[in-house]
Amino acid sequence: MAEHAAGSAAKPRARARLALVSESSDTTLIDEIRAGYAFEGAALEFGAAVVGGTAHPDAVVRIPLSAMNRHGLVAGATGTGKTKTLQLMAEQLAAQGVPVFLADVKGDLSGMATPGEASDRITARSQDVGMAWEPASFPVSFYALGGLGKGVPVRASVTTFGPTLLAKVLGLNETQESSLGLVFHYADQNGYFLDTLADLRAVVQHLTSDEGKAELKELGGLSSATAGVILRELITFSDQGADAFFGLAEFDTSVLLQTAPDGRGTVSMLELPAVQDRPALFSTFLMWLLADLFHDLPEVGDVDKPKLVFFFDEAHLLFDDASKDFLDAIQQTVRLIRSKGVGIFFVTQSPKDVPADVLAQLGNRVQHALRAFTPDDAAALKAAVKTYPHTAYDLEELLTTLGTGEAVVTVLSEKGAPTPVAWTRMRAPESLMAPSPDATIDAAVAASPLLATYGQPVERDSAFELLDRAASERVKADEAAKAAQEKAAADADAAEEAAKAQAAAEKAAAKEREAAAKAQAAAERKQASEPSIVQQVVTSSAFRSVLRSAGTVLGREITRSIFGTTRRR
Repeated sequence: MAEHAAGSAAKPRARARLALVSESSDTTLIDEIRAGYAFEGAALEFGAAVVGGTAHPDAVVRIPLSAMNRHGLVAGATGTGKTKTLQLMAEQLAAQGVPVFLADVKGDLSGMATPGEASDRITARSQDVGMAWEPASFPVSFYALGGLGKGVPVRASVTTFGPTLLAKVLGLNETQESSLGLVFHYADQNGYFLDTLADLRAVVQHLTSDEGKAELKELGGLSSATAGVILRELITFSDQGADAFFGLAEFDTSVLLQTAPDGRGTVSMLELPAVQDRPALFSTFLMWLLADLFHDLPEVGDVDKPKLVFFFDEAHLLFDDASKDFLDAIQQTVRLIRSKGVGIFFVTQSPKDVPADVLAQLGNRVQHALRAFTPDDAAALKAAVKTYPHTAYDLEELLTTLGTGEAVVTVLSEKGAPTPVAWTRMRAPESLMAPSPDATIDAAVAASPLLATYGQPVERDSAFELLDRAASERVKADEAAKAAQEKAAADADAAEEAAKAQAAAEKAAAKEREAAAKAQAAAERKQASEPSIVQQVVTSSAFRSVLRSAGTVLGREITRSIFGTTRRR
């Protein structure tokens, strides 16, 4: 027990030692922080500066509203308060008329649609930092990727999503990513709309078919083996349910810039719990939203307040296994979108999760506690400390001992200069620090006027339909040609048989005529060689005998007649 008490007593002493070794140094640091955060324009309040373990309500740590498009990083280990910091910043942005986009990965942020609930902890924190707390709700529009979950469906066509982002989702290497770009180019050149994954699969299948092999060869740089890999990855991706995210009606990202009727900024909240098992997809989809905004928004330069602030939660998922082209695209987007009035805050566990080229563009830093349990953690801690301006705090020790709801803050002033590093005890959000009831979310979604436009998927004649129709027409043409060929062959066979039959008939008739002629000739010869019946009768001995007898009688008769004698009776 004594050892435990001694250990407990040592913790406050250690935390007090983190800042300074004398009261005069404490005073100097507080004065420095107070002066460094005394901005003239509108600002967001994080909380009160802490020195020697004690919060100083008169030293308010803030960030200028005009600096919110200078981008930032919110980092910290799990359970240190990153999500509540997002909520706190989003509330104050919305209250000052700035639209906000939040990716609600765990479903915790939906509480912004519901007033907060007072508690002893909230009251104690409010008194500690010297900031009043009043429960409040905020205008929240709920969205869901492809309608998976509660919210207005958000979809994008495969064409506008593009090969670079899609290659990241599919896990393609640089060669395969380049080949996928050729497929997109082919589709564009031939008027094939790539609305869905089925459209893209249809194009790849066409290029690898017998009909498309010539076109595949003409593309150059796209081998049939690589096309096969892309096709297999697309099929796997579809099997995971990704088809729901791609298609029409395509979400118009300008909707994210809307304000509520009362002038407050709308909090656009993309609900992602239903797709937590596909982190690469939703992180890449968020990048598409940002890239689409970048493409459409005009240049505005420096503004008094941003047009939109975009919070990129679980940012490490965006950069894991990313190709160089993908990283270059992110870096370019982050660098240039600031001039279009959009601020981006990456939210992740450690600054090392963000590439150095991107991290260098994040002028605002809110760092919650880091862990140093492993050599890699210790190295990451040292690297994080080196990115901060010089300070009297022992940051290497402080960052490992920060309490929940505490952070080390440095931001850009209104003039663009970094503010002093401030150990900050954060104020509590005024909306519910838990998910809103399902009935609240359902009512908000049902009341959204966007449901009429985005509620149901829209179909049109895109690549799949066009290629399927062409394939059907080829099949019909092939069947017609085959039928015509078969008919021609049958007609030829019939004609040949008819010719044979006619030839046989003519041959038979000729034989009959020949036989008749022979018979006739024979008859004639026979007739010529035999006497006639008269001749036979005349020349016969009987006829001659009759004639003799007749002659004798006749002679007698004649004689008797001449001489007057009569015939004997």
